[in-house]
Amino acid sequence: MSETSLTAVRSADGTAIAYEAHGDGPGVILIDGAMCFRDSGPMRPLCTQLNDDFTVLMYDRRGRGESGDTAPYDVDRELDDLDSLLDVLLESTGTACAAPALLGMSSGAALTLRAAARLGDRIRGVVVYEPPFMPEPLTDGARAYTEALREALAAGDRDRAVTLFLARVGMPEQAIAGMQQSPAWQGMTGIAQTLAYDDAVMGDSRIPTDLVADITAPVLALAGGASPDMLLYGARGVADAARNGAFAVLPGQAHDVHAAALAGAIREFLRP
Repeated sequence: MSETSLTAVRSADGTAIAYEAHGDGPGVILIDGAMCFRDSGPMRPLCTQLNDDFTVLMYDRRGRGESGDTAPYDVDRELDDLDSLLDVLLESTGTACAAPALLGMSSGAALTLRAAARLGDRIRGVVVYEPPFMPEPLTDGARAYTEALREALAAGDRDRAVTLFLARVGMPEQAIAGMQQSPAWQGMTGIAQTLAYDDAVMGDSRIPTDLVADITAPVLALAGGASPDMLLYGARGVADAARNGAFAVLPGQAHDVHAAALAGAIREFLRP
């Protein structure tokens, strides 16, 4: 496969999941974090960096971009989505290529780990960048966010939901106020319900050590050298919990990682 325009696959519950694939070679599925999708977030620049060496599949997680959504939400439905996308990728790359790999960023890394545990030997490698897992003393804040987010969404207050999320990830009040006046705000509130999806994927926000230990494929957990210690904590803990895990720091990078730096680490890890 060299390039496909936007198309969709039907997930197990009938939801249309939009995707596009670029490049040739072994497959890699890119899995976004909260509030991101193909055309709003880090994955398109990353795809451009990788598609000379891999068949790169980008998709819109359910409820965002061009993908559909089906209520009620369940994390298993997102895993079904990835199961269907993996079938698409295997069909396009053919049996001559190695099994695909998964790459997830931020809360998308938590979904990636769940998918990797379920998919077993159907995948050949897992890369996660800064999964925002945290130590037990910090989980009270995660529980408070979950409850406040639930209340905001139940009341239909999408502005409040997005504001809670931005504050949760450390954006100052003045910066949030500026975002609220920007053209991007309507797009963010339009997918506010998916914040609950990412929150569910994160579980209790502790490192899911038993789940990670079930992953049979090699796992590379990455963090940026300029990121807060907590984000290094999550990546390091995932690597430690994995059967075949490695941890690496990308010098000078932060949560908003440069595509070229991340692609270099991915290429080295997945090199045959």
